[in-house]
Amino acid sequence: MSRSTAPSDAPGPGWRGVALAAGLSAYALLSYLLMTRWPDQPWTIAALFGPLLAGMAAAGLTRRHGPTLLATAALAALVVAIGWRGGVDVQRLYVLQHAALHALMAFGFGITMRPGATPLITQLAERLHHEFTPAMRLYTRQLTAAWALYFVGMIVVSALLYLLAPWSWWSFFCNILTPLAAVLFFVGEYAWRYRRHPDFERVSMAQAVQAWRRYRA
Repeated sequence: MSRSTAPSDAPGPGWRGVALAAGLSAYALLSYLLMTRWPDQPWTIAALFGPLLAGMAAAGLTRRHGPTLLATAALAALVVAIGWRGGVDVQRLYVLQHAALHALMAFGFGITMRPGATPLITQLAERLHHEFTPAMRLYTRQLTAAWALYFVGMIVVSALLYLLAPWSWWSFFCNILTPLAAVLFFVGEYAWRYRRHPDFERVSMAQAVQAWRRYRA
């Protein structure tokens, strides 16, 4: 008679996803509150720029890339100087940060569209599909271009809101609508793909996320 094994108490991938979504949602709400009520306070600047600096530092250390580490140190020094001394339009600084992040993403997708290069999403899809058809190659190329245009569009909307709308509107767009729009774009494309191209091999969103992580590594 075989001995039964007790179920593991470790949380599964589903619970990790829920915990991550809850954490990101809480951070988005906290950022919105800080940005609308205390935008020029040192702790607000630290909370809003901290994750960016940590991500840049982690990327530079992982890849042992000196320029990334130098850029991280320079940006950290600038943030500390602004938080300590003040006298800078921090609202404009937040808008520039939002635009810079989206510009980097647009560049990252767009540069792979140059002649002779393989579009970014095509590279990811080739890692997932056992059979990669010409139709899938065309679709993934178009999707790479769509993501690049999406990031550019977010910059345009951000600039228009900053120039024409109250600051609270821009803050809501930045902290709440920006991550929500990216999720809706991702999920909407997933649904559209299998409605428009039912012949494509099925790949879950979890597999797509894993392919992106492997690509980054």
